Amino acid sequence: QVQLVESGGGLVQAGGSLRLSCAASGRIFRVNDMGWYRQAPGKQRELVATITSGGSTNYADSVKGRFTISRDNAKNTVYLQMNSLKPEDTAVYYCNADAMAITAIRRAYWGQGTQVTVSS
Repeated sequence: QVQLVESGGGLVQAGGSLRLSCAASGRIFRVNDMGWYRQAPGKQRELVATITSGGSTNYADSVKGRFTISRDNAKNTVYLQMNSLKPEDTAVYYCNADAMAITAIRRAYWGQGTQVTVSS
């Protein structure tokens, strides 16, 4: 009912930048909180950053000062600007949205993931 499509991952050298995008589409009534999570090989999925519909943000300590989350409510799209990337940022990045479909079913939705690789 609600689909999340991510884009913007890739390979970058340490110190470089990437911008991820995630667009929600489908039978959407309302999108609430949106966020980004990541999962490195052999590790659990962890929160990177979240943003409410009102624009309040929350970041993992490991990315504070380097990553910026933003959103365009009119487009149901969330972005993650990643600067000063480090090799330890290498992971599959997943978009997440707390959304209500027009069927009044509210649940968490996940994107398919996009690979970010930072070389040293």
